[in-house]
Amino acid sequence: MGAILPVFPLGTVLFPGLVLPLHIFEERYRTLVRDLVATTDDDPHEFGVVTMRQGLEAPAAFETTSGDGDGERPDGPPVSADQLYAVGCTAELRQVTELPDGRFDIVTVGRRRFRVLAITAESPHPYLTAEVEWLPDEESRGDIAALLAPRVLAAFRTYLDLLRPDSEVLDQVPDDPTVLSHLVAATAQLTTDERQDLLAAPDTAARLRAELRLLNREAGLLARVRAVPVPLSDLARPVSPN
Repeated sequence: MGAILPVFPLGTVLFPGLVLPLHIFEERYRTLVRDLVATTDDDPHEFGVVTMRQGLEAPAAFETTSGDGDGERPDGPPVSADQLYAVGCTAELRQVTELPDGRFDIVTVGRRRFRVLAITAESPHPYLTAEVEWLPDEESRGDIAALLAPRVLAAFRTYLDLLRPDSEVLDQVPDDPTVLSHLVAATAQLTTDERQDLLAAPDTAARLRAELRLLNREAGLLARVRAVPVPLSDLARPVSPN
């Protein structure tokens, strides 16, 4: 049996090391935040972020802190495993601010990847939980990844110069190929399917190879049409790389 993990269905893809601020307003997920805060320091203060498949609306459990919340909403219908992408990433609590009305503003950071095995049918908790298996930690110091990283970084610079020349994403370039691969995946204007494929990549070298192909494709299209070459409705919401 895998580990049991509380999970949030979201419309975005979280990657290890990337920051995700959230505004929590639904009662069941307020309970989750309180439960996480109450755990001992030896336990990880984390929950799983899983992405809803395209065409499905994530439950109104929370929103990004930049969203326009309109207060409490009723619980949505039950979520099944086939409504979610199989691979997600845990979000570790780094900062929790409780508001006077009981809502929370939280800051989380992506920590480790997992695969959803099943949604927990009978849970003692009011929030969604799932049985998951942890994906292996990635080895970022392989020769192939080290050779690919400079090529991906150069392609990413070219892409950003075409997309938004004033971007500050690369003011501090990560030395670690795995960290770079996660930053590129979270920042580039890709579809949700493409981001999910990058999150689920078996290792850093495979992710960097895929990113090199994607960045060269996007840069070529941008150079010709000076526009994002996918429908805006299909774009995944980027996660803050700060």
